[in-house]
Amino acid sequence: MSNIDDLEILIRARYPIIYIVSYEERRVENDILNISLRSDKKTYSWSSTQGLINVSQSKNYSILNESSKDIYTCLDIISKSNEASIFILKDLHHYINDPLINRKIKDLSISLKSTFKTIIILSPILKIPTELEKDIVVIDYKLSDFNDIAQLLDKLINSLQINKKNVEINLSTSDKERLIQSCLGLTLSEVENVLAKIIVSKKRLDIQDIDLINEEKKQIIRKTGLLEFYSTSENISNVGGLNNLKIWLKKRSRAFTKEARNYGLPQPKGILLLGVSGSGKSLVAKSISSLWHLPLLRLDMGNLFSGLVGSSEENVRKSIKIAESVAPCLLWLDEIDKSFSGMSNSQISDGGTSARVLSSFLTWMQEKQSSVFIIATANDISNMPPELLRKGRFDEIFFLDLPTLNERKEIFNIHLLKRNRNPINFDIQYFAEISEGFSGAEIEQVIISAMYDSFEENREVSNNDIINSIKNCVPLSKTMKEAIENIRNWSKTRAIPAS
Repeated sequence: MSNIDDLEILIRARYPIIYIVSYEERRVENDILNISLRSDKKTYSWSSTQGLINVSQSKNYSILNESSKDIYTCLDIISKSNEASIFILKDLHHYINDPLINRKIKDLSISLKSTFKTIIILSPILKIPTELEKDIVVIDYKLSDFNDIAQLLDKLINSLQINKKNVEINLSTSDKERLIQSCLGLTLSEVENVLAKIIVSKKRLDIQDIDLINEEKKQIIRKTGLLEFYSTSENISNVGGLNNLKIWLKKRSRAFTKEARNYGLPQPKGILLLGVSGSGKSLVAKSISSLWHLPLLRLDMGNLFSGLVGSSEENVRKSIKIAESVAPCLLWLDEIDKSFSGMSNSQISDGGTSARVLSSFLTWMQEKQSSVFIIATANDISNMPPELLRKGRFDEIFFLDLPTLNERKEIFNIHLLKRNRNPINFDIQYFAEISEGFSGAEIEQVIISAMYDSFEENREVSNNDIINSIKNCVPLSKTMKEAIENIRNWSKTRAIPAS
């Protein structure tokens, strides 16, 4: 059911106190007004600045003097009122811990059951004292959906055309859908603001403006401290090799569109990228963001484990809620093996915190309906809990092995081009042959090291510089040969080769 349907049923069922968690006061208030009109009730709104006012009328007016600004006086008025009414109390979380207010609300929860009055607490913060937990029903008001934003966009475009504003609108039907999708996760007010900003600054509205909308989402993420918003310029063409993985990703580039839903396709859940250090897992995560035109959020697992009892589990719920609020998006869980290794000893090492955090994540991964695509990366699977790897958690598990000869040639080309060097001037074939066992990251460092050598001597980098740099580098495949073989053996029957 939609928010408004759920709320209307609760009001009609005479639930005395409903707690709505939302930042969108105006939108929630409008929904409540529509419900009150259908049920022939009056609607009053209270805030500490305005007091209790009647919002059912076209013009707001205070029903009492200044004393109604006092929350206890307001609750007393509600108690004595004989009207069939809905009372919206804003920001009550600031007062709800006061013993006197707490008791008054408790009394009201009993007395209102035999009346046609409903109290709705409206706040962006959920704060309910233990004594009131059984007397209050909570609604997490969902953010504006696709249709809400589509109506707002149509209204804005019509207004620009009617008023003959000099604004260029270049949006096909599919472009318009992608623009609306990119706005999901913002409040209607935030959508209005960012679209107005685009129109004022660029005098146009087209598909290229998705990046500006993602910047607005970045502001939301920055305030939380749990997630990091990655602005990435990495392109899938900057990834050498891994053709199987690239094909899989390109086939799903329209996976979160309405067109895919209408076709009958489910939303993809995520992928686990398993491979040796430096094989390009992080680069792939960043390049998916560019390929799919979706914001990339990186979850620092270390930030989840707070020192306060119960805070880690709350941080998980908060992180999930934030990610879902900016969906469709990518959620990058980097080096997940380090965060969830040793689960069997969790009761001894951390009182079971790690196990509970993992359990919360696994449940969400299995049941989630939101457009959050998980990209998990791991270097070592030996200590990872088996329940994380079973089918249904991820769409696929890809193994990123050390690059082949042709892939090494491609990687050398990419890194030379990135540093404004023409690969034609270098013996790429020989570089690839003598760098067997090197990872993509090691090849990049070989190029950088060679360029530092030539830079110090004030000359252009040469073939010999790169050859010497290769010969002086001991790759991880030699120092950790046994560990890499173990990963390869595990992945033969359990993962899809990325190359």
